[in-house]
Amino acid sequence: MRRILIYMVLLQLAMVFASCEKEILPYKGKEGVYFAVQHGAQHLPNSWPFQPYSDVDFVRIGKNTVDFTIKVMITGPVKDYERTFKMEVNPDSTTAIAGKHYEAVKSDWTIPAGSVSANVTVRLNRTPDLEEKPVTLGLKLIETEDFALSFPEWDAIPGLDAGTVVKEFDAGLHTLRINDVMIQPAVWSGSIQPGNRESGLFGVFTRKKMEFLSEHLGLTYEDFSSTTTMPMARMFLVANDATAILIKRFNEKNPVLEDDGRLMWMGSVPWTSIIGVPWVPGP
Repeated sequence: MRRILIYMVLLQLAMVFASCEKEILPYKGKEGVYFAVQHGAQHLPNSWPFQPYSDVDFVRIGKNTVDFTIKVMITGPVKDYERTFKMEVNPDSTTAIAGKHYEAVKSDWTIPAGSVSANVTVRLNRTPDLEEKPVTLGLKLIETEDFALSFPEWDAIPGLDAGTVVKEFDAGLHTLRINDVMIQPAVWSGSIQPGNRESGLFGVFTRKKMEFLSEHLGLTYEDFSSTTTMPMARMFLVANDATAILIKRFNEKNPVLEDDGRLMWMGSVPWTSIIGVPWVPGP
């Protein structure tokens, strides 16, 4: 623990001295690399604890492919030349399938001259099975001639407690928890009444309903993350616009159905929706 605290202090001093073009005091510890991942606001790095994992939520990302970035930092002095470190897949913590959930992981990476960190990237793919079952991709740093592994036993730093605190972990390992599971967002005005009847502005949340709103109204899952992006006034407008489309589709004899076969319900559509009861077309 003391070694980590000493390093953090030295790192801050080194960055200050480097910006002022002053001589950096020699560092006597191990020159190494470690995953330096913090979840939270980028402008408040001194509040968020370091983490051994990252959540990759394709629902929030909204893309079918993403180059996910992970930060790697060094211990030891800043050098005026490039240095290399290596990274590979850790099979012990990986359930993701190469070529399906992720592309080949680049092995060799560089700490630029004059830098104390670098970002590594892994290309991840959105696949249908992630809607039902998350997978993991474990990564591990490998020693090179330039760098050893800095903190195989990382202890949580006091004061960095603005998020979930993991008290001890190996900072040479990092796990990506990849999923496309869509749960009801923070802001959703809808409910189930007795008899499994949908009610409210939006009715029961379903993935298909969210995809309908995205396709026809250009909304994203993140739009429903807070009342700032989805205030009540906007919810009324969304419900009205969605209702008009659903009624139009119904009148054109091309109704929008949920996965259980019932008519999609929202706003003020003139039909009743009972969960689990499929719609039966009239004569």
